[in-house]
Amino acid sequence: MTNVLIVVDVQNDFTEGGPLGVKGGNLTATSITAFIRAHKSGYSRVIASRDWHSPDGDNGGHFAAKPDMVTTWPRHCVRGTTGSAYNPALESELIDVQVYKGDGSPAYSAFEGNTPGGASLHDVLRTAKASRIDIVGIATDHCVRATALDAVDKGYSVTVVADLCVGVDQVASIKAMAEMAAAGVHIGFSTDTR
Repeated sequence: MTNVLIVVDVQNDFTEGGPLGVKGGNLTATSITAFIRAHKSGYSRVIASRDWHSPDGDNGGHFAAKPDMVTTWPRHCVRGTTGSAYNPALESELIDVQVYKGDGSPAYSAFEGNTPGGASLHDVLRTAKASRIDIVGIATDHCVRATALDAVDKGYSVTVVADLCVGVDQVASIKAMAEMAAAGVHIGFSTDTR
């Protein structure tokens, strides 16, 4: 049984300057890279998810001209664009497996994505014999939350590394942390012993 790190959606469109850029996104990307460098030997896989939306249509109602910023959003992370690329502070060379999600539909959890070869995240984790998952990334109150809740639901031991995540809204992020903890997610910090 092994430990796996999942890096959620550390992309240009979700960091400062992007249409859905969160304050602290660039710093979070830098901190995640430093964390991976320091702890990579402790993980059998470092997996990163990316929003990868279709350039055509509204992606199942995910994009809207007048988004409500709850279930509809401005265009973001369209596949192949600069906005869909990893934030430059996240060193992609440190990533072992990439999972793409949201091509033609809304997708928040990394478990809704697939590798370029078509394997689901759950397939990748089973192949890696993962038992424990640490989760970092963007945004605490949306895709980190959805990924962590799905991971617990699938029977994994899950830790969200709180100081390596950043949310859209502070109040919503606090609520998301409480919801995750109530579901069995451990809320940890990068300074915890690994």
